[in-house]
Amino acid sequence: MKKNVFVLVSSVLVLGAALAGCGGNSAAPAPAENNNGSAAQPAKNNGPQTLRLNLHSEPPTLDPGIAEDSTSGAVIRATFDGLTRTGQDGKPHESVAEKVDVSPDMLTYTFHLRDSKWSNGDPVTAKDFEFAWKRALDPKTASNYAYQLYYIKNGEKFNKNQAKIDDVGVKALDDKTLQVTLENPTPYFLELTAFYTYYPVDQKVVTADPKWATEAKTHVGNGPFKVEAWEHKSKLTLVKNDNYWDKDAVKLDKIDFSMVEDENTELSMFDNGELDWAGAPLSTIPTDAMQSLKDSGKLNIQPIAATYMYKFNTTKAPFNNAKIRKAFAYAIDRQSIIDNVTQAEQAPATGLVPTSMILNKDGYFKDHDVETAKKLLAEGMKELGITKLPPITLSFNTSEGHKKIAEAIQDQWKKELGADVKLENKEWKVYLEDMHQGNTHVFRSGWTGDFNDPINFLALFKEKNGGNNDTFWENKQYQDLLNKSALESDSEKRKAILAQAEQILMDEMPIAPIYFYTNSYVKKDNVKGVLMDGLGFIDYKWASIE
Repeated sequence: MKKNVFVLVSSVLVLGAALAGCGGNSAAPAPAENNNGSAAQPAKNNGPQTLRLNLHSEPPTLDPGIAEDSTSGAVIRATFDGLTRTGQDGKPHESVAEKVDVSPDMLTYTFHLRDSKWSNGDPVTAKDFEFAWKRALDPKTASNYAYQLYYIKNGEKFNKNQAKIDDVGVKALDDKTLQVTLENPTPYFLELTAFYTYYPVDQKVVTADPKWATEAKTHVGNGPFKVEAWEHKSKLTLVKNDNYWDKDAVKLDKIDFSMVEDENTELSMFDNGELDWAGAPLSTIPTDAMQSLKDSGKLNIQPIAATYMYKFNTTKAPFNNAKIRKAFAYAIDRQSIIDNVTQAEQAPATGLVPTSMILNKDGYFKDHDVETAKKLLAEGMKELGITKLPPITLSFNTSEGHKKIAEAIQDQWKKELGADVKLENKEWKVYLEDMHQGNTHVFRSGWTGDFNDPINFLALFKEKNGGNNDTFWENKQYQDLLNKSALESDSEKRKAILAQAEQILMDEMPIAPIYFYTNSYVKKDNVKGVLMDGLGFIDYKWASIE
């Protein structure tokens, strides 16, 4: 899943069931709405319906084709709609598509679109979907999430300049019919169509203005809300989109996003009645406030399918040596960090794949295995021909929690390995750019699932130049196993193949898993209907203020 300003870069529920028959003209109505398949009734407002939230940082983009992080994703999910949309029941439901036909071999999906409009009044057509998907796959677009579309026939080949755009298996048969051909049967494909890389864009708008997604006055979406105002690095305002096909299900009139980086200030704003929600998934609760909020019963904690990790730049010494990478990973005391720093009931991670889809319940190494770490460090240094570790830079994006975790690990690495570690803090957008360019030794990262399957985590490291790898690690056997898993229809055999792949990843250790995530937040009691699923996605379509 997506890179997350906190999780980074994002289900407890298995969402891969066929969509046919899940019913309802509204994409999974909230519990307060009818659930009998009829359209939602107009919402009754008791005064202005304004939800006040805080974005910890400026969204890098509001373009679904190039978005790669949860901050952008949360706003995009509010301002766009896909063929399907994840509902309150955790399953994908028809949204812009009102009917889906799936071929017996599970390779061809035919989506029949309902009448719907863009926020500027243009009709949403199947051609907009075809254009959007091919645009994201186009190597000229340089979308770091293009690989999410590799399930489509020839999608990967086109992205790698090995096929033509017309070879890609998505075609608008007419304005209301989209035909999609897949490379292999993909039981979770209808989950993917609810993810923002699969959202449409208004072809007319995008082709006319390359900067359409950077300002409120030019932004066009097809979702429950539209962008009314955007004061960069200050605030963002969304208002109800009256052109939305399911507008009667939308109760909020407005969402006001502040942009305050300091978590203590955010919590104070919540306590002072200036915000209706503080903490995850758009920000974090200050670690110093966790215990008192728990004691008062105000803190909400929800496990999500996400892994907090450090990534090693495997092109830079000393982390071009696998034994040294393993030494640094083994030396971390994860339980101590959870008990003394994060304090949000996380679980120590001794593998990449999170608990809800775990492949090896016993993990692949022992937490805080200092004896083995020292042995591996000595062997790795000998292999590199060095007698002393060079200075190491550990980078993280601005957040009190990330800083405290980094300080704890800095101390652990100094104590256990004698490493001289310098900490480096960067603003989110700059941090993303530096990661992609390989401008650091070790860096904080994380991943939340885009869908509930281990491949969504393991595929991150399939190719060294993959959009979300950043470690620049690659392994042929690992790649072969992932490719083999795509052809295996037996679920248990496929799981065994993926477990072999994860074992290779942990043997090579381009990453150091630290813990499996939880989302912690506080909210006003009168905030209802906000969807936050087991993947950490948040959706305000059905939210209301009572």
